[in-house]
Amino acid sequence: MRKDVVETVTRIALPICESVGVSLYDVEFVKEGGAYYLRVFIDAEQGVDVEQCEKVSRLLDPALDEADPIEQSYYLEVS
Repeated sequence: MRKDVVETVTRIALPICESVGVSLYDVEFVKEGGAYYLRVFIDAEQGVDVEQCEKVSRLLDPALDEADPIEQSYYLEVS
């Protein structure tokens, strides 16, 4: 299941990252303690700042809600 989540999120996140001017570096879906975390790692040649992370997060969140690839509740982290 986690592999499917990562593949789906990667497909959704790629065009969003490109629109913000960053590269999608990695996607990870993990359970830590009792909580699930969806981590999206981005990068850029000049480095990434907090505003770019926030922008990707704000664009990705509604796209994930619409696609609904994750059954349980989770925390979205973009870094």
